[in-house]
Amino acid sequence: MADDSPLPTFAGRLRVADFMYRGGDDAGSPSPVRVLRSSSSSSRSTSASAAPPRPAWRASPRKRRTADEPDPDPDAKTEEEVDGALPAAADPVLATAPSPSPSPRKKSRSRAPSAYAPPATYAHLPPLQDALGPNLLVLFVGLNPGIETARTGHAYAHPSNLFWKLLYRSGVLPVPCRFDEDRTLPARFRLGLTNIVRRPTRNGAELRPAELDAGVAVLEDKARRWRPAVVCLVGKGIWDSIVRVRYGPPGKRKKKKDGDGDGPFKYGWQGERENMGVLGPQHDPGDVAEGVEAAPGWRGARVFVAASTSGLAATLSPAEKEAIWAQLGAWVAEKRAALEAASGQPWR
Repeated sequence: MADDSPLPTFAGRLRVADFMYRGGDDAGSPSPVRVLRSSSSSSRSTSASAAPPRPAWRASPRKRRTADEPDPDPDAKTEEEVDGALPAAADPVLATAPSPSPSPRKKSRSRAPSAYAPPATYAHLPPLQDALGPNLLVLFVGLNPGIETARTGHAYAHPSNLFWKLLYRSGVLPVPCRFDEDRTLPARFRLGLTNIVRRPTRNGAELRPAELDAGVAVLEDKARRWRPAVVCLVGKGIWDSIVRVRYGPPGKRKKKKDGDGDGPFKYGWQGERENMGVLGPQHDPGDVAEGVEAAPGWRGARVFVAASTSGLAATLSPAEKEAIWAQLGAWVAEKRAALEAASGQPWR
């Protein structure tokens, strides 16, 4: 038996009404009958006069725009542009597929500002050992070990920290060194490493000012025992703690004749009155570390305040940081040249 079913047409816009079920004489038929409509102009005009019933699959209340109607929003996506070249009803799979959900917004990866972290927070990380030795030219004092430094057991180990790069660029080191060479600095270059606070944290904001203030006395004792020529504070925050301990909080500080510690802050060399490890009547001049000469007339270590090398410290530009460190580098290079000339051997 020949198939009398008409072929679907896709000329122009898809006419859904041509495939709708119509009641009447065939109301009792178990399957709907599709009525093929003529594509002639007379048929189109006749069908235009009678409004077709609303399609059952049309779930959206939005009216479909005809070909002659302008798009009210040129940038708006039509259903065909969103779902494909054809309406969803033309494909039985697309007809039942849910609309794609909007892409979720990417979550911000910015870290919330740090707050105080008690010692138990990082109790699983070991403290960092000092790198000390006799006859030091410079004893570098950091704030406290970071997470990466504590994990590796080596000073300034985080890749973003500029400490090792600045040591070489400034001339403090005659050759480039890696963070895992930190323990060799005292013997090779007469440079030492320590921190004002021993316990590690993610950053300085997780420390309390009282912890830094308590470390000032420890630094004074280390300077007295090891007698470095210079104590370099790596970061202004360490200097602020020393001033706070020596002269009191801001607004209540004792006035001094030369203004040291009470005037405007400046990076670089500090006045002689700010020397660390100065011997007092209560100190035993002979109480020094092994290998250190106990000179009774020692007047303490000069203080140099350097810019912080942390990757989080952005107050100063890289050029400004290098200019500050270059002052210390020039002094170290001069002392090293004199010592190399006396020994006849270069420092490597």
